Amino acid sequence: MSDRDIKGRIFDIQRYSVHDGRGIRTIVFLKGCILRCRWCCNPESQRFDIETMMVEGKPKVMGRDVTVGEVMEVVEKDRPYYKRSGGGLTLSGGESLCQPDFARALLKTSKEMGINTALESTACAKYEVIERILPYLDTYLMDIKHVNTEKHKKFTGQSNQLIMENARKVAESGQTELIIRVPVIPTFNATPEEIKAIASFAATLPGVRRLHLLPYHRLGQDKYDRLGREYTMRDIVPMEQEYVEMLLDTAVKASGLECQIGG
Repeated sequence: MSDRDIKGRIFDIQRYSVHDGRGIRTIVFLKGCILRCRWCCNPESQRFDIETMMVEGKPKVMGRDVTVGEVMEVVEKDRPYYKRSGGGLTLSGGESLCQPDFARALLKTSKEMGINTALESTACAKYEVIERILPYLDTYLMDIKHVNTEKHKKFTGQSNQLIMENARKVAESGQTELIIRVPVIPTFNATPEEIKAIASFAATLPGVRRLHLLPYHRLGQDKYDRLGREYTMRDIVPMEQEYVEMLLDTAVKASGLECQIGG
């Protein structure tokens, strides 16, 4: 079987995005995730199963099986935009590493076509899985949500130990640009002390130059109702811009990295 015939399960393809990597990008959202972050804005991504979500009062199927070739037909349509902007393909989710063969084939095919690649990922997988995709990855956008293991597990359902070990291994490999991203969530990690600790850890990773703070928002809250699930952070209020900028300044001073809000 060729790489283009490998099948995977996605729930969306978003074209003309200016997030999740440089330039104009096409983001492919893969189904399935090992974490259960309380604030997740894509709850339809968490389960690998194909689900039904109510949209404007009508049932909408979330998830479909596609081949690498079918995905790349969509991705290739915007090649002129990638060339002018430095953009390309980004894999997101969910957690793409939950579909390792499909993710690897997408990235490999993209590189063979001369299209830039990026991966938005928690790195919560065996390093052997990550190691297989690194030769085909230009930028790894890796979430580091907390340095405290117990709090990480309480809010995401999983320990952070494997994630932090993989962050160091990816950095030490020198095979890809590694950018650390921090979802900044009130009640979880949105204090100067916690942001300082995460930024300080990021600064110890060889070759890492950039850190992105991603402030909490409520854009995905209504999806939980549509899926018949409980959104446990319903009472959490997004932070004021002034407070987020204070956290940004904290991250800069703690790490010396190029830090920004969003990304």
